[in-house]
Amino acid sequence: MLDFIYYPVSGILWVWHKVFGAIPFLGPDSGITWALSVVFLVFTLRAVLYKPFVKQVRTTRQMQELQPQIKALQKKYSGDRQRQAVEMQKLQKEHGFNPIMGCLPVLAQAPVFIGLFHVLRSFNRTGTGIGQLGMSVEANANTPNYFFSVEDVQSFLSARLFGAPISAWITMPKAQLDAFAAYGPIPTVLNIAVVAVPLMIIASIATHFNSRASVARQSPEAAANPQSAIMNKLALWIFPLGVLVGGPFLPIAILLYWVSNNIWTYGQQHIVFRRIDQEEEEKKQAAIARRADNAPKPGARPDLTKKKKKSATATDGSSSADEPEIVEGVVEDGASDQVSGDGSAAGTSKPKPGARPQSNRGKSPKRKRR
Repeated sequence: MLDFIYYPVSGILWVWHKVFGAIPFLGPDSGITWALSVVFLVFTLRAVLYKPFVKQVRTTRQMQELQPQIKALQKKYSGDRQRQAVEMQKLQKEHGFNPIMGCLPVLAQAPVFIGLFHVLRSFNRTGTGIGQLGMSVEANANTPNYFFSVEDVQSFLSARLFGAPISAWITMPKAQLDAFAAYGPIPTVLNIAVVAVPLMIIASIATHFNSRASVARQSPEAAANPQSAIMNKLALWIFPLGVLVGGPFLPIAILLYWVSNNIWTYGQQHIVFRRIDQEEEEKKQAAIARRADNAPKPGARPDLTKKKKKSATATDGSSSADEPEIVEGVVEDGASDQVSGDGSAAGTSKPKPGARPQSNRGKSPKRKRR
């Protein structure tokens, strides 16, 4: 039914098992080889989901920035849910906000978790519970498991991590533990607990610190939201406690998956948050620099020359605002031009501002003869 999930997960696990199994001091039957295969299956998935994770962080921050506008829309259209939804979609579209991107990494990890759980449990199909086939020990050891051949299944059954098979869990029934008898000593509950309990504690602590880092980066407005407050308490305390309570029912390989996934998340979110903080700081500094370039220097008067030139050009396009207009007077024939010290002709008077210049003052104009 879910083979489209099981085959890719088992394929990635098979590739990493071949890689680490080729190392001389490990070998294909080593429990460390199988444990490293599970860990790098997680790392492969998280590397593929790196860009969606960055999108998730940006979406979360953008949602926090839009909280005041979202609350305003909710208050404005509190009596009209349909109009509220339309306006909310319009706001999201204007800001390029996609709520699905905030859930994509989590949604993508869930099928992998389910697929890994099923593939690991399918190495030992001797149980009779839900989803188990109730095979005999011999039939189980000679049945392939998706990408894994019969030899790979037998290698997995013989592998031990500090005395415990990585597909075993603390509450595993004795009938299923007997399936490991042909490929080594039958593991006891104590063997499994010695490996599983430290992994449960590490996974619980890592889950708490990852949630704590995410909560610390929330804005005060988002943290004050009642729904966010409830989710923060669940992430900080209930989810880590759930790992401790559910750990005895989970295979060692799933606990390895949980620990390695949290370690990757802890490192990745610090790198991504630092990068985004640096980008936002650079944008702020660039905006401050632009405002500083456009603003006048301290103590300097604003330059009004450009404004005067523009106003003078608009009122009179023929004359320049900086050059005065020179009016020449008319003198009688034979008289010499006497120039005063200020550059005007002697015997002439300057016209008053706004008055037209008058030529041949005191003389009647001569008429032309026809």
